Amino acid sequence: MNFKKSGISLIAMAIIVSLAGCSLEGDDGATGPAGANGAAGTPGATGPTGAAGQNAQTGVSTQAIGRFTTGTYGQAAAEITQYHSASKRIFLINGAANRIEILNAATLTSTALSDALTANNLTSTPLAIPATAVVKNAAAADETLTLGFANSIAISGNWLAIAVENKVKSAAGAVLIYDLTAATPVFNKAIKVGSLPDMLTFSPDGQTLIIANEGEPESNYSVDPEGSIGLVKRANNQWPDQAVLLGFGAFESQKAALAKKGLKIAAPEGTTLAQDIEPEYITVTADSKKAYVSLQDNNALAVVDIAAAKIDKIVGLGFKDYSLPENALDTGDRDGINLQTIPGLFGVYQPDTLSSYQWKGATFIVSANEGDSRDWSAYSEEARVSAIPRSAELVAKQAGVYSSNGLARLKVTKALGKNANGDYDALYAFGSRSFSIWDQNGAQVYDSAADFEKISASLQGESGFNSNHLANGGDNRSDDKGPEPEAVAVGQVGDKTYAFVGTERLSAVFVYDVTNPYQVKFVDYFHNRNFDVTFAIDDEKSPPTLTGSYLQAGDLGPESLVFVPAAQSATGKALLLMASEVSGSLTVFEVSPKY
Repeated sequence: MNFKKSGISLIAMAIIVSLAGCSLEGDDGATGPAGANGAAGTPGATGPTGAAGQNAQTGVSTQAIGRFTTGTYGQAAAEITQYHSASKRIFLINGAANRIEILNAATLTSTALSDALTANNLTSTPLAIPATAVVKNAAAADETLTLGFANSIAISGNWLAIAVENKVKSAAGAVLIYDLTAATPVFNKAIKVGSLPDMLTFSPDGQTLIIANEGEPESNYSVDPEGSIGLVKRANNQWPDQAVLLGFGAFESQKAALAKKGLKIAAPEGTTLAQDIEPEYITVTADSKKAYVSLQDNNALAVVDIAAAKIDKIVGLGFKDYSLPENALDTGDRDGINLQTIPGLFGVYQPDTLSSYQWKGATFIVSANEGDSRDWSAYSEEARVSAIPRSAELVAKQAGVYSSNGLARLKVTKALGKNANGDYDALYAFGSRSFSIWDQNGAQVYDSAADFEKISASLQGESGFNSNHLANGGDNRSDDKGPEPEAVAVGQVGDKTYAFVGTERLSAVFVYDVTNPYQVKFVDYFHNRNFDVTFAIDDEKSPPTLTGSYLQAGDLGPESLVFVPAAQSATGKALLLMASEVSGSLTVFEVSPKY
């Protein structure tokens, strides 16, 4: 480079070179003071008003919108009912006529009946139960069964199944299958099952029929068949010729251990466990994998693996302690309303109807704890407390509550509580006068305690408390099983899950919010019974003797309840079907959320 020509002196060039390796920036100065705030901007436009909040759901309201009467009283003319959602028809067993009443519910509206006690706005098309059925026996040969009464019905899709006992009660019964695609049911097949098929249901996926074959003995115990659980599995839309029968013989060796966990055994000497067990009712898990079967007389549940066709286990349900304040009860039918705790007295749950639902992915079983006794001509376990030899310890324990009009009148079982000397150290009454919720392992997570008696005493008073379904008059069932919870149905109304519990003797329905099985709440009580009229129905006579204003008495003796979801209802709201066997009537209640 020609430095002279560029005009840069050697000294200047040296200074530039020396500065090139140094930063020319100085240190930052101190932060200056903040400037004054600017003027406020113009306010923005007002946003839209938010939607009004909705009140929390507090319960349900019910109104009767439909009713069917057979006109037959005291003869089980309205027992088990089911609903066919595709045609919006109701199917009802009429035990008096041994037929199925098919009722058209498609025309029902959300209009309350003007007189629900006497209304009859539903009409029936009957389906007769045949006198015989041709089935395939174990050798695949034809066999003709002489049929008796229909005991249960179930519907899945367009399939109707009817459980029918043999004319000889202890012999094998049958399941009759009908196709409901057409307006008139079309017979498809008869399948031989076990002794006294008392209840049946479809799995939720519609692929399996599960049957509770009760296996009751003849009254003189000349024959005592084994109880069993039947499985009929459909394949390629075809029903098989044979049912798979699951017996209880494998549990004989567990008899003593099961008894210690609450299994009740009551039968003549020499009766096997398989003979003693009597399956009563079935509920199936939502995934169609497990069935829970109530063994009512035995105070237990059987758990069935449907895919493996195996009874996994028997779970004893234990006993209810009536010495606890929350479990107070009335034990006498001659002392008015008299709820009290009784030391040394226990309730045997003995559930009849079962239902189930899901919470947080787990199954919970809901049971109506009716109670039942073996009371046959050749053997009876029943006795009043006054006839029971109580131990000195028990007499002393109950001294403050024992009376001839109270505890002495209560019916208890002779099969439990006896010591080696033949005296009774504890007393066990039939049923628990409550409903319960059990987890999938058979552990109790809720019991309604004394609710049914306390609530009915408050609302019905002396004239309706623990009333029988054969006549009005208070306190006439306190010595037996009290209000006698018989039926239960579970369903969703609004955003809550409810259990509807029907009490057979009181003829009323108790409603509970069971959305969370650990936070159950009572929400409602209703009935369609007139407690103010005088009537009497003597069903011990044939035909029954009817006196007084029985035609104005309303619905008596609910035997079954069925919940119909709003999406399947003709009115767009949930329905509850109630079949009452003493009055021979079926009532349709519309159920709406209450806010």
